[in-house]
Amino acid sequence: MRFTTTAAAALLLIALPSWCQAQGKLCDNPRPMQGFKTCADVDKAEAEGAFTLYSTDPEAGQVKLLAAFNKAFPKIKTSYVRLQAGALYAKVLSERQAKSYLVDVIQLSDMGMILDFQKRGGFRQYVSPEMAAFKPEYKSQPEGYWTWGSIIMGGIAYNPNNVSAAEAPKTWQDLLDPKWTDAVNVKVSNSGLQHGVYHMLKPILGDDYFKKFAAIKPRAFDSYVQQYGRLVDGQDKIIMGAQYSGYIEFKAKGAPLAFVFPETGVPAVSETYGIVADGPHPNAAELFMDWFLSPIGQQALSEALLLHSPRADVPAPAGGVALKDMKLLVPADWHEFEKSRPEFAKEWDRIVGARR
Repeated sequence: MRFTTTAAAALLLIALPSWCQAQGKLCDNPRPMQGFKTCADVDKAEAEGAFTLYSTDPEAGQVKLLAAFNKAFPKIKTSYVRLQAGALYAKVLSERQAKSYLVDVIQLSDMGMILDFQKRGGFRQYVSPEMAAFKPEYKSQPEGYWTWGSIIMGGIAYNPNNVSAAEAPKTWQDLLDPKWTDAVNVKVSNSGLQHGVYHMLKPILGDDYFKKFAAIKPRAFDSYVQQYGRLVDGQDKIIMGAQYSGYIEFKAKGAPLAFVFPETGVPAVSETYGIVADGPHPNAAELFMDWFLSPIGQQALSEALLLHSPRADVPAPAGGVALKDMKLLVPADWHEFEKSRPEFAKEWDRIVGARR
């Protein structure tokens, strides 16, 4: 298999006034730290003494990631809020409307929301010296508003104790077999990855695909932890759009699981990070972004959450297939992706109904 990136990366560009570009200039002399460079004022960051991250990632992995940052900077206490992308974005918009600024950095797994937040002026521009290692299509233009922190992909997963390799689905179309009725789970419509799965597969498999998929009565859950847990204990037989990092995590713990990369390809989206404007700890936010985007921060992410780094110099998570060996289906136009969310949410909620 092969790794394919969007051929229309230019569509990510959002024109901003020239003063924004000047504001985003990289500092002349980044400070060398242990394993990375920073333009942040470290003394002020440590004086702030705290940092808050909003994220869509599972709690256990989030704790490990922030513990790694705290180990490097023990004077900075860390905290986080975890929700699915839609719920998390609604939360931060509600807070900003109330002029309650509680978060320093936000991560969302739906690029549509990222672009919308940028248009609303929700991000503060900060050009990290570590951003140079990321491809242009992985960053805002001008740089500094947001950067891809990881790439996540969804395939098909099953429990070989309950489904033999011979009968397991090999293609996306195989999931339409009536024998999988009441045996498949997915994520809720708030999930950025599930949106990506729908958005990328519908034009390839045809408009009727998801209408037929609804007939097998899939169950929707908030977290991949729930999804894989149900696979392991036999409540469900298949995960459609299974998050690959979740498979690596459960497999490493000895769970009986198998993962299928359909020949058509696996839909992929980004987990994108940016500093929130008017956050309570601006210097700590800059320091975190520099550390996080560096090889040591990206390696910490890989170890904590088993996610694939967009950096070419950071290896795939232990036990995982490298990006270059996957056929990733990435949206060519993130603005169209953003516009498609209401239609997706309505249709996906209809497909899964109240089956949660």
